[in-house]
Amino acid sequence: MREYSIAAIPADGIGPEVIAAGLQALETLERRDGGFRLSVTQFDWGSDYYRRTGVMMPADGTDQLKPFDAIFFGAVGAPDVPDHITLWGLRLPICQGFDQYANVRPTKILPGISSPLANVGPGDLDWVIVRENSEGEYAGHGGRAHRGLPEEVATETAIFTRVGVTRIMRYAFALAQARPRKLLTVVTKSNAQRHGMVMWDEIAAEVSKEYPDVTWDKMLVDAMTVRMTLKPQSLDTIVATNLHADILSDLAGALAGSLGVAPTANIDPERRFPSMFEPIHGSAFDITGKGIANPVATFWTAAQMLEHLGEPAAAARLMAAVEKVSGEGIKTPDVGGSATTMEVTEAVCEAIRSSNI
Repeated sequence: MREYSIAAIPADGIGPEVIAAGLQALETLERRDGGFRLSVTQFDWGSDYYRRTGVMMPADGTDQLKPFDAIFFGAVGAPDVPDHITLWGLRLPICQGFDQYANVRPTKILPGISSPLANVGPGDLDWVIVRENSEGEYAGHGGRAHRGLPEEVATETAIFTRVGVTRIMRYAFALAQARPRKLLTVVTKSNAQRHGMVMWDEIAAEVSKEYPDVTWDKMLVDAMTVRMTLKPQSLDTIVATNLHADILSDLAGALAGSLGVAPTANIDPERRFPSMFEPIHGSAFDITGKGIANPVATFWTAAQMLEHLGEPAAAARLMAAVEKVSGEGIKTPDVGGSATTMEVTEAVCEAIRSSNI
């Protein structure tokens, strides 16, 4: 029996609802597969923890997480806690502390889910966005001086290192090489940002020589939004900076039908530390407690986690179940359905139990 230790951090908003759904599906997969077991430990960190203690997680939080094989994360953010506190107090310390430098966000149109794009359906939009996750615009360098005075100044410094850009570029080229189309698009803004972004372009050209079978091109980020909207079939694997890929991946989720189906993996490719898996959609406080949060993003995220752990058959079984259920029209309201979180979860679990894959 292969056993994996999982740290579950449901955190805020709909996080507890969708993490519970994800764990239910994973437990069903365990029983269906019979070859692996997940040992799950839950952590109550997040905005409620902040209100009680003044911090989002304990000072030794990353030390507590380090022994685990993976982290299953819900969402972070609350209306009454400033966003920079929630983000820099929980998610980013984990990503940066464990050098999870590859943020991987697959996007495709699932059966039964309509894209807002005209004449685009399953198979027409099938992308993986690779986001540099350790530096760039979210490096956290900068400051404010003369607060409240007319001469107040704030700086936010984007940091791009040769090491950081090279490793994410190699990761993206290797991922593109492993996909059928072997196609990579490098996204920058090198016409206006003439230092860091030009270095991105130069390093992309250098790394491309290591992957002669990968076809690659480059786009400015503003033009990329147009291409994603008008020519989705022309894209496959995409790599961009921390900020640019953050924005583009939300656009990708919306173009695929809803952020409620979009997954994320924060990967340490060298496997020195646990990687973290989270749905894109955020805490969604407007629907918290209503029982209508879409669990599909969490199921897809769980499939990414299983793949990372070395259980590709279970991951494929989970995604097949998700696609079967969505194709049958059992969907939450964000994608045009009327089912509850629990109804979708139960349907996916039943599809897992009856699967022949």
